[in-house]
Amino acid sequence: MPGGRLTQQERQQIAVGLADGLAYAEIARRLDRPTSTITREVSRNGGPTGYRAELAHRATQQRTQRRRQAAPRGPQAPPQPYGRDAEAVREYEEMWTTVLMQGGTPKMMARVLACLYTTDTGSLTASELVQRLQVSPASISKAITYLESQDLVRRERDERRRERYVVDDDLWHQSTIASGRSLAQVVDLARQGVGVLGRGTPAATRLESVARYLDFVGESLIRAAEQAREILYTSTEGASDGAAEETAVPTAAASPQ
Repeated sequence: MPGGRLTQQERQQIAVGLADGLAYAEIARRLDRPTSTITREVSRNGGPTGYRAELAHRATQQRTQRRRQAAPRGPQAPPQPYGRDAEAVREYEEMWTTVLMQGGTPKMMARVLACLYTTDTGSLTASELVQRLQVSPASISKAITYLESQDLVRRERDERRRERYVVDDDLWHQSTIASGRSLAQVVDLARQGVGVLGRGTPAATRLESVARYLDFVGESLIRAAEQAREILYTSTEGASDGAAEETAVPTAAASPQ
């Protein structure tokens, strides 16, 4: 699979693929590129309906030039732990941001979430987020408020009484459960409409169909989330306990009688 930046010819092929109604995955396959590369490229340059190859290529050249000009004056990127490539990490965060935005998350909220998930600690303070993302404290505060409302982050106090914003496995579970419950609200609303519009009428029949579909999806989503947490968490804890027992057995056997 080729690496490096997209060429102008590749961008023209992306434009043709979009015009033909191809999915990002199919365009990526034809170019032998990761699907995330195509997703990020299109999202950055007008979206699927506004993408233009020439404009996208020119915009990329301008962004590259601006980064090169700003690099000597700006602070050096902090060294990455575990020998990571700082540029690769930055690009990966951009991919996270793009995918989240494609799912409907606003840009700043997506940037904050991507930053938190690519941090080893899984938590950062407001000032750390400001420094990493080079945005205002007000932007971080607004993003955190939104992410909290979606059950995607939580607040904690560290030993220095600083407020930290945290992400972990359980938050995805909570967010999934919240999504299932929000579908249940739509189901209730749709069924109320059946009575208002008159059972058997075209509009009421449509709403009843929507209610049945979303009711099934919502219940399945919540059930799958609960099963996944039980199976995956139990498996992880069981593996940890098993490893501890294996370590303890030889020690006990070696003890003098």
